[in-house]
Amino acid sequence: MRFRLTDDQRALRDGLRGALTRRFDTAALRTVLEGAVTERAGGGSAAGDEGAAGGRCAVRAPRLDRELWRFLGDLGFFSLRVPEADGGVGLGLPEAVLLFEEAGRALLPGPLVATHLAAGAVPGAATGETVVAAVDGGLVEWLDEADVVRGDTTGAVPLRSADPLTPLHRVPAGQAAPDPAPDLVAVLLTAAEQLGTAGRVCALAAQHARAREQFGRPVGAFQAVAHLCAGILVRAETARAAVYAAAVTADPADIAAARILADEAAVRGARDCLQVHGGMGFTWESEVHLHLKRAWVRTQRAGGVTESEETLAAALAPETA
Repeated sequence: MRFRLTDDQRALRDGLRGALTRRFDTAALRTVLEGAVTERAGGGSAAGDEGAAGGRCAVRAPRLDRELWRFLGDLGFFSLRVPEADGGVGLGLPEAVLLFEEAGRALLPGPLVATHLAAGAVPGAATGETVVAAVDGGLVEWLDEADVVRGDTTGAVPLRSADPLTPLHRVPAGQAAPDPAPDLVAVLLTAAEQLGTAGRVCALAAQHARAREQFGRPVGAFQAVAHLCAGILVRAETARAAVYAAAVTADPADIAAARILADEAAVRGARDCLQVHGGMGFTWESEVHLHLKRAWVRTQRAGGVTESEETLAAALAPETA
């Protein structure tokens, strides 16, 4: 079976990429980041580490850009899989995967998956007028900014998130109902976001390897750096094939495999991209470390990789009578 994008699917993907480039470019990402991180008197780095003068940076929960959220609603991001008869776009999982891949590539903040899944069921979710969050494995993303929360958040306490652009709350285990089996669409869309990160860090690594010079040569000419870039590319393209295939088949085992590969491609790809950049990749001005931090947070969603491993193992080695 061949999984090739149609002309309409390419136009959909390219259209969203172009729209996000105009509406949520690197400067806009930096604005959101600066709103979440403020420097205290006495110096210090914006990463929250102590500076030479003993200062520290305060990290506060970012505010969700409601105009951006409504912009996504106008584009049909949330209503993509809602039937046309109900006012939606009427497309399917393959198209949703393409859009969420672009969202991951752009580091788009907000409870995208929860709001997308609520479109058609929660008034205003499809148009971006309503922000929907959901309890997922005892964690809730963007709880304070949500208009509607699916699940019981009694006793939820804020956590210090690894990703400064993804505020988190934890629902105490003793006060939360047992988690149901993760929604397969949520698993797949999370994998698509991870794929977006994998693709972006691959591009960033290649760009830096070509542009940065040491000893009169691009660093990409050195074998160790070339091997890192090759590994990032191989993992990203392997994950892409798995995610796109799972979007077509919607088979639980295929979705589980896609999630495992996409998580690895995003996390290991971002880590290797940091290695290609050297110390520069860890600086607050770089977006590389933000991709790694977002990838870490996503690995906790929708049952995590362990749930997908169990699903895949059961499909590959079913119990025999």
